[in-house]
Amino acid sequence: MNFGSLLTAMVTPFDQSNNVDNQQVEKLIEHLIKHETDGLIVAGTTGESPTLSKQEKVALFELTVKKVNGRIPVIAGTGSNNTQETIELTKAAEKAGVDGILLVTPYYNKPNQAGLYEHFSAIAEATTLPIMLYNIPGRTMVHLSVETIVALSQIDNIVSIKESSGNLDAISQIIEETDDDFTVYSGDDSLTLPLKSIGANGVVSVSSHVIGDEMKQMLNHFDNGNVQQAAAIHRKILPIMRGLFVAPSPAPVKYALQLQGIDTGKVRLPLVPLSEIEEELIKELMNDLH
Repeated sequence: MNFGSLLTAMVTPFDQSNNVDNQQVEKLIEHLIKHETDGLIVAGTTGESPTLSKQEKVALFELTVKKVNGRIPVIAGTGSNNTQETIELTKAAEKAGVDGILLVTPYYNKPNQAGLYEHFSAIAEATTLPIMLYNIPGRTMVHLSVETIVALSQIDNIVSIKESSGNLDAISQIIEETDDDFTVYSGDDSLTLPLKSIGANGVVSVSSHVIGDEMKQMLNHFDNGNVQQAAAIHRKILPIMRGLFVAPSPAPVKYALQLQGIDTGKVRLPLVPLSEIEEELIKELMNDLH
């Protein structure tokens, strides 16, 4: 499964009552496709998955699949720290017609590597969908080892990983020790180009909501051998890639989208909107960029 090089971890738009705003979901999908997104991650962490009900997630999957209409891959965030619930949501996502699923490492219960292997292999056995693993120890306090990732990559429908460990040595080892058709994506916007240079396929991005064109240009330049041009774009967009994490995500990117005329509403508690100081920082970064 080729997901593309620039995948967007899509925010979930809410209306003034904090319900999912279907009209704005459709508007956001068109905005992202227009600005070079190759694929969408729906109901991931950036989509505020911890505060979405199962019913809301399934409805989001169905709406996104219908609106995208086969133009780009739709990848459903179905991972949790409950294996059986993950399997049930994955089956619902498969029925909704998504093209793949994103499975985060089980948080809070802190399984060992044997438990992680059994968790992911059980889900893989229960679905025919291609699976992207998601390693983000900074959020989950659980780290998928290189050895476990390599072992999981031998399961037919585990085809990819979103790596947010920031460990370039480990990621290099993953790329080296997995088959050529196993794809590795950066889970950190600012590490997109460094990881491309060691063989990663691309990025699962938050920043692409507002700088999708620039990020795709950077990736294309690198792929075409124009390394200096790619590096120049990286340096130019680095401040906004970093600035969009000045507060817990996705509050900053939702505000940046608002500045671009895409109103995705506020964030749900326990997240809170940006402070005035944080808003001014995002405004300045967006003005400097353009």
